[in-house]
Amino acid sequence: MIPTSFEYVRAKNLSDAFKLLGKHAKVIAGGHSLLPLLRFRLAQPDTLIDIGQLPQLKGIKKAGGGMKIGAATTYRELLESKELKALYPLIAEVTEHIGDLQVRNAGTIGGGLAHADPAADMPPVMLVLDAAFLLQSKAGKRTVSARKFFKGPFTTALKPNELLTEIQLPAPPKRTGMAYASFEQAASGYALAGAAALIAVANGMITRAELAFTGLADTPFLAPAAAKLVGTAGDELISQVAAAAVAGVEANDDIHANPVYRAHLATVAARRALTTALGRAR
Repeated sequence: MIPTSFEYVRAKNLSDAFKLLGKHAKVIAGGHSLLPLLRFRLAQPDTLIDIGQLPQLKGIKKAGGGMKIGAATTYRELLESKELKALYPLIAEVTEHIGDLQVRNAGTIGGGLAHADPAADMPPVMLVLDAAFLLQSKAGKRTVSARKFFKGPFTTALKPNELLTEIQLPAPPKRTGMAYASFEQAASGYALAGAAALIAVANGMITRAELAFTGLADTPFLAPAAAKLVGTAGDELISQVAAAAVAGVEANDDIHANPVYRAHLATVAARRALTTALGRAR
């Protein structure tokens, strides 16, 4: 289909973008999430604001023991950052499988997170890393934890007059292992069910365990069951924790997977991610 007519504006700076933001405007950076919505007329903005080239929204830099990533930083730039890969190998591991070459070259991390597709790969990564997102409007700035950012399918804590401008990553604990496992829908590449895991170990015992899912429910979420691993060696409990993490979740039902099958895939993905993360932590 052909999109409805709209005015295209390339913002010169953030202030310029904020002036144009409103109920009938959409923001575009890489565009790989928005363009299909425009073509199918699921989105019909009066104005399309291009922020993809704003230097204020780009870059990867150290911040204390952690790092900050500009929201318009492309997936390709994430993969090329040796510092980011060394501190957060999980981001690179997941980014390598996002979309295809064109998507990774032009798509942006902030755009994907703000789009909040319930089957996207990056949101559960942000959850286990306990990231925070800097949201900005002409009225000021506020920081929202990734764990409070995703509200539902394609719905976030962003207000109509706000932009996601920066991703803030805290320093991971020492001796931390991270991993991601997913089962993809063959045509789209999106996860039928995926799990991200982070495990920290000290003196042979688990001191921190995080597990988050994507594709399983209407929104990515952390599984409280992972806390059962803390204070244990982990090996004998992983299968139990993986099953408990999925139990009681209202799994998505669509033409690709019914709830029972999707829950099974999520359990397997969780077990694999936790096992790999524990092995890497050791």
